Amino acid sequence: MKANFSHGLILMLSVFLLSSTCSSDDDDGTPNDNSGQIQQIMVEAQSGTWRISSYIDSGQDETSDFSGYNFLFDSNGTLTATKDDLSRTGSWSVTDSNSNDDSSDDIDFNIFFNVPETDVFEDLNDDWDILSHSDTMIKLRDVSGGNGGTDTLTFERN
Repeated sequence: MKANFSHGLILMLSVFLLSSTCSSDDDDGTPNDNSGQIQQIMVEAQSGTWRISSYIDSGQDETSDFSGYNFLFDSNGTLTATKDDLSRTGSWSVTDSNSNDDSSDDIDFNIFFNVPETDVFEDLNDDWDILSHSDTMIKLRDVSGGNGGTDTLTFERN
């Protein structure tokens, strides 16, 4: 019962975030519609199981923290990471950030795991900028607002 409530809450939060961040205009008044690209990225992510092939945290290679984990991006916004008998559940979405501090066509890949700050999965919690994407690879980047460090995260399809 508690798990169903958590999943429902995560889904409602994802839908709210998706609907509240959408905008039909750029900052300069030019129409901006990234919905086609957002849909394409979502379809790609939902197509199969993924693994983290690279995770660089402010210059430190921490890929091994996620070795053996398989990631499944569900159509309902649920993100599941499994390794042997271990499982982590979170949420994911793709949104048009369209904020003043980003480029007007910036699309974010949002990841959230409800874990303590000391858990390695907390490092994945962010609104990642999408550097590139395909049917087999999703490359992401985040520039930290606090220390200015740059993190990169690459998912490859199994």
